Amino acid sequence: MRTRALIAIAAAIVLVAAVALSLAIGSRAIDLGTVWQALTNLDPEDPEQLIVADLRVSRTLVGVVAGSALGVAGALMQSLTRNPFADPGLLGINAGASLAVVIALSTGIATTFGTQVWVAFLGAGIAAVIVYSIGALGAAAGAPVRLALAGVAFTALVTSITNAVLLLNDETLDQFRLWVAGSLTGRQNYDLTALGFIVGMAVLVGLLASRQLQAIALGEDAARALGVRIGGTRALIIVVVTLLAGAATAAAGPIVFVGLAVPHLARALVGASLPWLIVVSAFGGAALVLVCDVIGRVIAYPSEIGVGITTAFLGGIIFALMARRMKVVEL
Repeated sequence: MRTRALIAIAAAIVLVAAVALSLAIGSRAIDLGTVWQALTNLDPEDPEQLIVADLRVSRTLVGVVAGSALGVAGALMQSLTRNPFADPGLLGINAGASLAVVIALSTGIATTFGTQVWVAFLGAGIAAVIVYSIGALGAAAGAPVRLALAGVAFTALVTSITNAVLLLNDETLDQFRLWVAGSLTGRQNYDLTALGFIVGMAVLVGLLASRQLQAIALGEDAARALGVRIGGTRALIIVVVTLLAGAATAAAGPIVFVGLAVPHLARALVGASLPWLIVVSAFGGAALVLVCDVIGRVIAYPSEIGVGITTAFLGGIIFALMARRMKVVEL
């Protein structure tokens, strides 16, 4: 318990450092003293403080919300499927959100970022409902393997439809490519309160349901003996994962790798205790997204690379090294 608490505190410290980097580093480096002044006693006449207050604070908040949501969603998904290499994309959430955004762009519905957020969130939710409905039919209804297969089939179908729409509409393709790369830019005029509340409540529900999910991981017979309602718990976790991954995708676009690797690494540090795993994954996911965003700003100066591209590139290298050096952590 003490070791896990120390690891959680260390993860929180890493997140604080990542937040500081996100606020201080960009196309224009700003010292931490100016950053602190902008946060505590804003001087509207100071251009550097205005950059922090008007641009970087909102960008950093998006990274924290999206990263923590993806980290927790991945931890819950891996525990639900008993697969340490599962991620929220197994439910077709990214594919559903992408198709919804493409349709909204091609029909002129999504003219602002705020509209795209809720269109993507709706698409993610519909995708999860469809995948769960397919996985809940027939023998072994709701089993993790059936859900994974249903998610893979749904993702393939929806992705083909998305690509067909994009090939027929060049204007939509130009708009969509900015969203699909995953980015924290362009969010400074959008209020993230609603998405932040959704993520916070979903994380809380995930923590409350963690003991039941751990019991299911011991086997269905053992879970029933402990009085766990298996079907209801699975459905609840899928709803939580959908809310988390849907909110992250809506806010920052489809960011890959975070929901896969962060919980896997966290499990190597704190073990299979799901409450601790959720906490460390939340801190670690947020820190990873912010660090990758900072790297994308620095290496492509004066332009920048979307955080989704950076996480995929950097995360793929790190995860390959992990796979070579570590044994797969059992759930």
